[in-house]
Amino acid sequence: MWLQQIYVLFGIELDSRVVHILGVTTNPNGTWVAQAARNLMAELGGRAGTVKFLIRDRDAKFTRAFDEVFRAEGARVLLTPVQAPRAHCFAERWVRTARTECTDWILIRGRRHLEGVLQVYVEHYNPRRPHSGRRLDTPSGLAPQIGALAGGKVQRHDVLGGLILDPWNGGWLFGVVREKMLAVQGESGC
Repeated sequence: MWLQQIYVLFGIELDSRVVHILGVTTNPNGTWVAQAARNLMAELGGRAGTVKFLIRDRDAKFTRAFDEVFRAEGARVLLTPVQAPRAHCFAERWVRTARTECTDWILIRGRRHLEGVLQVYVEHYNPRRPHSGRRLDTPSGLAPQIGALAGGKVQRHDVLGGLILDPWNGGWLFGVVREKMLAVQGESGC
């Protein structure tokens, strides 16, 4: 098995923090990126017109065709300033979160494996993972319901083979990385 670099194209809805995996490839180019943008617009359907801004970096892979996909829906394309890492703060934060909670713990065997792992992670991340910057709301808007803890049995749903534990009780959903869960249990004496 040879090591190879695999590229992931993703988008984040800044108001809700919903993440979309647009594609995974070992050879990104302008044509592939433009097609991924068209696929996103098709996936968004009627919501595509609600995209007001596209904030992207200055990579040569983002061609005029990529920008035109968003302009056709009425979005304004904004380029981030040169050498301004804070301009990418939401994207950088998501990459760090996905790495620390998911991909750093898994030996990725190839492009299709990475795509599958990220799809499962995003299916967990969007509806179940609360964000402190959103007052513990989830990206898809399913706010944790603390009152649901009072009765009933808490069950655990393992995500990615148990890498992420997803305990839930009725409407209360959250996820936590296994190692962090073990550390919390060790401190509380459980």
